[in-house]
Amino acid sequence: MVAIALLAFLLTAGPQDPSSTSAYPAPPPDVSAPAQPHWTPEQLAGIKDKEEKIRQQHEPERQEAIRMNAMAANLHSEADARKLVDAVAEQITHHQHLMWAASSIRHRVAHTEYEGVSDPSGLIPEQRIVDVWNEYVREIDAPEETLINVAEFHAFRQTQLWMTTHYQWKHDLMQSVWTMPNIYAVDADGQLADGCRALEALKLIQEMHERFANLLIARERLAKGLSIPSPANPDTASKSTSDSAAGKVQLASSWRPATASIHAGPLHQNPILPAAYRYQQEHGNHAYDQLVRRLFDELMPPQ
Repeated sequence: MVAIALLAFLLTAGPQDPSSTSAYPAPPPDVSAPAQPHWTPEQLAGIKDKEEKIRQQHEPERQEAIRMNAMAANLHSEADARKLVDAVAEQITHHQHLMWAASSIRHRVAHTEYEGVSDPSGLIPEQRIVDVWNEYVREIDAPEETLINVAEFHAFRQTQLWMTTHYQWKHDLMQSVWTMPNIYAVDADGQLADGCRALEALKLIQEMHERFANLLIARERLAKGLSIPSPANPDTASKSTSDSAAGKVQLASSWRPATASIHAGPLHQNPILPAAYRYQQEHGNHAYDQLVRRLFDELMPPQ
């Protein structure tokens, strides 16, 4: 597997053969399950022991995520933003030096992050993110269905924010660098802002790249005129994420960055990964790196 970056930040491995095992760090799954009458006391004790071991293994990552999430809510200077970006980078890469981890890249992400926090006009416009994504999709020759518009991206953001706030962050084993709620740009009422913070934009691009099915779920709900989950409307959101098979798939899988694709019928296939892998094989690593760098410059222009 070749380690190359997508948009030079949250991806620690580039496009890979979809049949290969992903190298993304992820919290271990919760192995606990409801007791069944035919389980013996010994089996139940074994399940409990295994769950406790998983919790202990995940605890350092969880504590670091809690610390970073608090940092994200209290950025008072660009230096604070740089500390947050460095902490996220080290957590993602496990302190390995990668191309995107260069100081200049971190500085630009931190600068953009603080600009968005200190002044709403400094947020990255949704239209710019959509344009960058669509340019990437066209360059790697992904299917037409992977092109998105602003309405779909906003609905996707809204769903991801609700999932993070009302589901993922409430479960110990799901608390990680990937599920921090405080990286999202919201107003005083908890509603999404019109643009994204830097870390939010990169996280959502990574999410679309690895699990494009979640964007398709938002698209499907818009097409059917169904409500989109909202932090200000948790009751409707809870119903809307559980009243369809698509919602159940997203609920079960969206927090797991190690998932390369969702095999649950045509709606949940991921056409991005095969296209990215094919582009890399046909054009080489250098060409892919150049594409990523160019798109990153468009997303967060150099000063």
